[in-house]
Amino acid sequence: MDLRRLPIIKPTPIFYPITRPLTCVTSPTHHHQDQPQPQPQPQPQPPPPLQLESHPPKPPNQSLLNWVSSILSNPSLDSSKCKALIPHLSPHHFDHIFFTLNSNAANPKTTLNFFYFASQSFNFRFTLRSYCILIRLLIVSNLLSPARLLLIRLIDGKMPVLLYSVKPMNLHIEIAAVMADFNSTSDRLVGVPVLDLLVHVCCTQFKNLDFGIDVFRLLAGKGMFPSLKTCNFLLSSLVKANELSKSYEVFEMTCRGVSPDVYLFSTAINAFCKGGKVEDAIGLFLKMEELGIAPNVVTYNSIIHGLCKRGRLDEAFRFKERMVRDNVKPSLITYSVLVNGFVRLEKFDDANCVFKEMLDKGFVPNEIVYNTLIDGYCQTGNISEALKIRDDMVSKGITPNSVTLNSLTQGFCKSNEIKHAEHVLGEMLLRGLNVSQVTFSLVISRLCMKSKFNSALRFTEEMLSRNLRPSDGLLTTLVVELCKDGKNSEAVELWFRLLNKGCAANTVTSNALIHGLCEAGNMQEAVRLLKEMLERGLVLDRITYNTLILGCCKQGKVEEAFKLREEMAKRGITPDTQTYNLLIHGLCNMGKVDDAVKLWDDCYRNGMVPNVYTYGVMIDGYCKANKIEEALGDIAVGYLSECLPIILDQIDNQQKKQYLLLHLEGGVILRQSVDKAEFQDSDVDDS
Repeated sequence: MDLRRLPIIKPTPIFYPITRPLTCVTSPTHHHQDQPQPQPQPQPQPPPPLQLESHPPKPPNQSLLNWVSSILSNPSLDSSKCKALIPHLSPHHFDHIFFTLNSNAANPKTTLNFFYFASQSFNFRFTLRSYCILIRLLIVSNLLSPARLLLIRLIDGKMPVLLYSVKPMNLHIEIAAVMADFNSTSDRLVGVPVLDLLVHVCCTQFKNLDFGIDVFRLLAGKGMFPSLKTCNFLLSSLVKANELSKSYEVFEMTCRGVSPDVYLFSTAINAFCKGGKVEDAIGLFLKMEELGIAPNVVTYNSIIHGLCKRGRLDEAFRFKERMVRDNVKPSLITYSVLVNGFVRLEKFDDANCVFKEMLDKGFVPNEIVYNTLIDGYCQTGNISEALKIRDDMVSKGITPNSVTLNSLTQGFCKSNEIKHAEHVLGEMLLRGLNVSQVTFSLVISRLCMKSKFNSALRFTEEMLSRNLRPSDGLLTTLVVELCKDGKNSEAVELWFRLLNKGCAANTVTSNALIHGLCEAGNMQEAVRLLKEMLERGLVLDRITYNTLILGCCKQGKVEEAFKLREEMAKRGITPDTQTYNLLIHGLCNMGKVDDAVKLWDDCYRNGMVPNVYTYGVMIDGYCKANKIEEALGDIAVGYLSECLPIILDQIDNQQKKQYLLLHLEGGVILRQSVDKAEFQDSDVDDS
């Protein structure tokens, strides 16, 4: 946005002649009595497409005009006369009559009642222009509430209407177009109050600021603008809703037809600062000064806040000094923003200087200022200074709120004072204060580190009761630490509590729990957990199955372990080298070395590459089965570099077999050397 070319002009006239024809689109679902009825069909047919009337109807005769006029001019509605009139009236006839009537000839309340009576009792479909004339009549007569209600119902599609468009969702735009088309040669002038109502209703009643922008854009395109107050309302609504790009557009359009005041400029400057466009905000600040519009404290605060958020504290402080020179007194917000800016940069000396100046100027710090300082000290682990500020806060009669206590709790955690953190968190829960997820997580994590699991579980339950889900990392930590401490049942109970709350633990946490159960030899509970995961459709991975296979093998349930391998394959999870290692180890521990060798071969056939652990397991199995020669002959040959450390380990651990092992090791080395030499000789012969 080039602020140097920003148009700031006087408003242009807002009255334009009618250009829209009275031909219109009608919905087939609501036919009036004077329209031909479709012939009955044997089967229900889909509604025909909407048709434009080819010729406008002939103007009504004078007697019909007098008849309508006599009904609408009465102070009250005569329903019997209405019943007699409506069968002789078409929407176009009424539109023509209503438009040509002098505004003084129609009683606004009677006319409104006539519209409701005809539409509800006869499903009479007035033209959109007729409704707009009525709304204008009500506003001119200072009947703003009925006019507002009618406009809301009209935009909401609650009134039967002949449309100019086949898109009823755009009724707000159609209404704005009709209002803009009223001409200035009659008494149907569209005043600013009509435009104000139209924009205000679109912004407030439909929870969609786009409606208001649509209307504003259409009117501005025709040189018609609502009041400056309404422009300010629309712009501030957009900024509050964080619709910053749209707020820039609306501000630029407004400046084309409305002379902005300090409030409009301040709102726009705030929008630029919120959007990180601080340079544009400063440019606009200079523009308003150039136009002779003096910035107020809100203007300065917006600029200072924008600069502080960008870390430009020196410039922010200069603007604060400038506002003092311009006889604009800094407010509590000014000082609060500066304190917050310095605290964010951990410039506590500067923050304290601003805080002292604020006190010297007679301002009483509020809880926001105190909380800013307390949180800043807590985040840096300086809990002692934070407590001093808290004490000063209490001495001023300000009770620490949930923000204060959350900050202090986190500060105690970062200072490794978990006992105090637990105490403050307990106080917050007793007082029913809001506890942030970060605070809960920090305390629970520190309690786990201190092995205070009862407190950790209690606060976890508090989190869940408040519909706060602990992070996956925290849950995994909690489960791991509980299992390490032998509290497997508590870990399982937590897992099911999460499941029943609809926030099931992720795969990593579940794997950690299964691993803990397997380590504790509680395979029955681990298998129950697996079945629950399968029934609930939770994600399982290779680690899940490998963990269970390890547990089965440790308990000598190798057959169960093989069943798990088959199940994981059925579920599309390919066994890896670790899976085979665990199964081979299980077989070797049971003395089934021959079966382990077969599985070794199966590992090769499936493209798995044995690792050092595989060789170690096989050699260990051969040794336990007193088949050392086979181990060194069948396994080690060809893999000397991998097996040598394992063989040496066996030599260290099996003192009685050292001689045999050393002898066989020498044989392996010799055999491998011979094989290598033979390979080289054959290579030479081939050449």
